[in-house]
Amino acid sequence: MFEIVEKRVLSPVVNLFKVKAPLIAKKRKPGQFVIFDVDERGERVPLTIADADPEEGTVTIICQAIGKSTIKLNSLNKGDKILSFVGPLGVPSHIEKFGTTICIGGGVGIAVAYPLAKALKNEGNYVISIMGFRSKELLFMEEDLRATSDELHITTDDGTYARKGLVTDVLQEILADGRVIDFVLAVGPVPMMKAVCNITKKYKIKTMVSLNPIMVDGTGMCGACRVTIGGQTKFVCVDGPEFNGHMVDFDELMKRQSIYKEQERISIEKLQHEECCQTR
Repeated sequence: MFEIVEKRVLSPVVNLFKVKAPLIAKKRKPGQFVIFDVDERGERVPLTIADADPEEGTVTIICQAIGKSTIKLNSLNKGDKILSFVGPLGVPSHIEKFGTTICIGGGVGIAVAYPLAKALKNEGNYVISIMGFRSKELLFMEEDLRATSDELHITTDDGTYARKGLVTDVLQEILADGRVIDFVLAVGPVPMMKAVCNITKKYKIKTMVSLNPIMVDGTGMCGACRVTIGGQTKFVCVDGPEFNGHMVDFDELMKRQSIYKEQERISIEKLQHEECCQTR
């Protein structure tokens, strides 16, 4: 069992948790993730390690309530315990001094973009961060990214905060201005990452994306997280989660991500019914 030592509400559907996991905190590197089981009836869910403190022995994760297990995790509080917490998993990010870099995060993808922007900055890169949210109420980690970025741009789909528009609007303007960009990282919804890669491919800019497909065992055995990269099958849990964005078959990935939408809907309805019965 792994104890939650801190919980912070970041938005109506997103929470930050610090979990006591000394061994993971000691070995974790930027880009890696954990897989958790919230309880005996939970599904195995991967979450990126947003931060870690080896001295405290804590690992920071950021969870958006989407499915049954993430809803149940977000209902927990400080002092509660998670059944299992496995990691660090995945291949660490390749960090070097590229020059001028752009880190793009959409929604909860900010949780992945932040530690990578921080690592790129520590390596001596000039870091431009672009954050995108649907609305102001869903925004989080602004000050964290501002502190580790040389430039920070924020967009909201509805214009309720900062600039109205998409992260790709800002990216396109930066590139159209003729600025030399040496490296781009994009993390967020699959359509957003695909759109970013379509733009950077025209400019021949090295672009990495962090993928988060359906995942089960996290060891490469089950094949649930398979993706097609450059015409070859890869397993995100052991070969990723980061890949060359210009080689990802995003259309196939989007189809695979939607396979269990109906089952997810039924599972959430059952959870809501159970909660309703318990409060009566």
